[in-house]
Amino acid sequence: MRTNIVLDDALVLAAMKSSGARTKREVVHLALQQLVAERSAAAQRVLELATEPCLDPDYDVRAVRKSMNLGSG
Repeated sequence: MRTNIVLDDALVLAAMKSSGARTKREVVHLALQQLVAERSAAAQRVLELATEPCLDPDYDVRAVRKSMNLGSG
């Protein structure tokens, strides 16, 4: 896709130096790849967290409720 955009020259030069890219096109391509990869990895981490158990398997809600009721009397 051909696109004309205005970029911060200093930022582009710093990115080229940091990444080893030889052209502006290459550095923009690398930046887009990294952005997509990071967002995909973050989404994957969220999905992994969503499937993890939220409570300790040894947690006994009945014992906790019982101890709460004993202290209120």
